[in-house]
Amino acid sequence: MAIIRTEQNILFYQQGREKIRIEPWGKDSLRVRATCNSEIDLTQDWALMDKPDLAPVFTESANGAHSVTNGKITATIDRHGYIAFYNQNGKELVREYWRNRNDLTEYCVPLNFRARQFKPIIGGDWRIQAWFEAYDDEKLYGLGQYQEKQLNRKGLTLELAHRNSQASIPFMTSTRGYGFLWNNPAMGRVTLGLNRTEWVADAGRQIDYWITAGDTPMEIQQNYTAVTGRVPMLRDDVMGFWQCKLRYRTQDEVMTVAREYKRRGIPLDVIVIDFFHWTKQGDWKFDPICFPDPDAMVKELNEMGTKLMVSIWPTVDVDSVNNRELKEMGGLIEGDHGSLYGTFMGYTTYYDATHEGARKVIWREAKKNYFDKGIDLFWLDEAEPETASNDMENVRYNLGSGVQVANIYPFYYSKSFYDGMTEAGMDKVVNLVRCAWAGSQRFGTLLWSGDVYSSWRSLREQLCAGLSASVSGLHWWTCDIGGFIGGYTDKPEFRELLVRWFQMGAFLPIFRLHGERLPHWPCDGMRYKAENGDPQFGTGYNNEIWSFGEDNYEILKKYIFLRNSMRPYIKKTMAQAHKDGLPVMRPLYFAYPADPNATNVEDEYLLGDDVLVAPVFAPGVTQQQVYLPQGDTWREIATEKTFEGGCTVTAKATLDTIPVFVKAGTDVGI
Repeated sequence: MAIIRTEQNILFYQQGREKIRIEPWGKDSLRVRATCNSEIDLTQDWALMDKPDLAPVFTESANGAHSVTNGKITATIDRHGYIAFYNQNGKELVREYWRNRNDLTEYCVPLNFRARQFKPIIGGDWRIQAWFEAYDDEKLYGLGQYQEKQLNRKGLTLELAHRNSQASIPFMTSTRGYGFLWNNPAMGRVTLGLNRTEWVADAGRQIDYWITAGDTPMEIQQNYTAVTGRVPMLRDDVMGFWQCKLRYRTQDEVMTVAREYKRRGIPLDVIVIDFFHWTKQGDWKFDPICFPDPDAMVKELNEMGTKLMVSIWPTVDVDSVNNRELKEMGGLIEGDHGSLYGTFMGYTTYYDATHEGARKVIWREAKKNYFDKGIDLFWLDEAEPETASNDMENVRYNLGSGVQVANIYPFYYSKSFYDGMTEAGMDKVVNLVRCAWAGSQRFGTLLWSGDVYSSWRSLREQLCAGLSASVSGLHWWTCDIGGFIGGYTDKPEFRELLVRWFQMGAFLPIFRLHGERLPHWPCDGMRYKAENGDPQFGTGYNNEIWSFGEDNYEILKKYIFLRNSMRPYIKKTMAQAHKDGLPVMRPLYFAYPADPNATNVEDEYLLGDDVLVAPVFAPGVTQQQVYLPQGDTWREIATEKTFEGGCTVTAKATLDTIPVFVKAGTDVGI
C-alpha cells in the first residue's frame, strides 16, 4: 500500500523502497525528487537557489490521488505513483510515460515500462532514467549550446556532457506552456523522441527536476531565472567592440594594435590577451619577459577608453609555484584509473573548481597578479574542463565522481572569480567562459561557443547555439567572429564569410572578433622558446579589421559605429535581462507566441524587444527573404521602407548590408 501524505508544505509519496518529494520552488513552479535510497538527499540544490516561502494547496480525489498546486501549476500523483502536471486551466502540460498493467489510464498494457527507473550500479548508486510522454503538437527550445542547426530540439538526442564548443544546460521550454530543468549535473543524455522524452543520468543518487508553468515563453524565462539566478547588469564599458586574436604575444603587440585603433578613430571597448602570456600554467601571472610593465599597459589602455581582458586557464603544471599547495589540499582533479596529466605545453592537470580551498587559491593568485593591476575582465578558458581524453567518467572531483557531477565544473569555475571579484567590491562582474551549466549566469558568465570552424555551415550553427543558450538562461552569449579554426586572412572567400559573421556579431549580446587565422606565425611551427626558456606558443596571422582588404575594412568599420550608436538600446535590453530575466537574443516564437508562423522561423532572431536580425548564411547573396512577425509594423534600416507584420518580404542583402528591421515608432539608435 502506498503512503501519501503532506508535511511542511511538501507532498510525500512512498511505495516500497521508492520515495518521492514534490514541493513548491518558486513562482508557479514545483521541484520533484525521487530515490530508492534510504532517504532523499536534501544536501544539494545544484542549479537552484534557496527555496522561497510558499503556501501550496493540497487536495485529495475520491480515487486516492493527491495533488499539490502552486500558482499556475498543479502536480497529481495517484496511488501507483504516476505523476502528471497541469496548468491553472486544467490543461495537461506533461505527464510521466508509463506502460504497464497498473496503469489505470487508456494506456493499460503489459509492457511494464515504468517512468522512473533506478538501475543499480555494482558498488555504487543508480543509473537513473525518467520518461515523459511525447506530444505531437509540441516544440522544445533550449538545452544549452550544441553545434546543431535545429532550434526546435524535438526529435533530437543530446549528450548531457560538456565539450569544447558544447555546453550542456539541461533546461528547456515547451510550446505546451511549461519549462523543465533536469537538475542533475551527472553525465548522461536526453532524447526528445516522437514517442517519449527520456532523461538519463549515468550515475546518481536520485531523480531531481524542476518544472514551471507560464502563459508565455517569456513568463517561463522569468520563473526559471528567478530560481537559478539572473545576470548582473552588464557594464557600460564592454557593450561595444572587442578585439582579439590568437594571440598577442607581447606587451608591445597589444599596445601597437590598441594605438592603431585609436589613431584611426575607431572605438575599442576591450582588447584581449589570450593564452600563454604566462610563465607556467597554474602560476596565473604575466611572463615578465613578454609583458615587462603590465601596470603601464593597463594605464595607457584605460586612458584610450579600452579595457584589458586576460585569459586564465584552470590547468596546473607540476612545476607551477601553486602546484604543491593545491595538491596537498586535494585541490587538483584526479583520475580514478591512471593519470589525468596532459602534455600540452607542459605536464599539467586541472585545479578542482568544486573544492572551495582551490577556488580561493586561483582567485588569490589572479587578484595579486591581474586584478590589483587594474584588470577586471577575465577569460576563463578550458572550462569544461577539456582533459586529454575528454573522459569525465575517469575524473574524480572533490564533490564526487565525474560521472555524477562533471557538468557542474564550469559553474564553480565561474563562481571562483565571481566570489572573489564581488568580495573585492565589484557589482558588475563579466567573465568570458568557454562552458557553463544551469545557473552559471548568476556569476556574470559570458558564454562563447568555443573553437568553431570557419565555414558557412558553422556560422549558421552559431545562431542556433546562441539562441538555445540564451533561452537556457545564459543571456550573455557571443562567438568567435569569423570562426576560430581554418580561416585564411588573405583568401577572398574567407573575407566574405568574415564580413557576414561580423555583421551578425554587431547584433549579438557581445561583439567580439577572434580567431587563430592562417597561416600561423612563425611559419616553421606553432611553438617557440621565449627568452626565459619557458615553452610558449606561436600565433595566427593578422586579425584586425584592417587585415581583410580596404573595401571590407570600410564595411567592418561601419558596423562598429552602428553598434556604438545602439548603446542606449543595448543597455535597456541588458537591464531587462538583469531585472526581469528576459533573454537578450530571442527566437521569434518567444516574442510572438500567438503568431502561428513564428515557430517555423529558425534563421532570424530578435535582439531585445524591437530589433529583428536576419543574418546571411551563404556566399554571393544580394537579397534575402525575411519573415516579419504579426502584430507590428517593421522598418527596414537599409532602405527605410516599412512593412506590416505577418508576411515575408524581400530584403536588401548586398555585402555591406545585413537585413535588419526595427519596430516602427521605436528608437534603437539606427
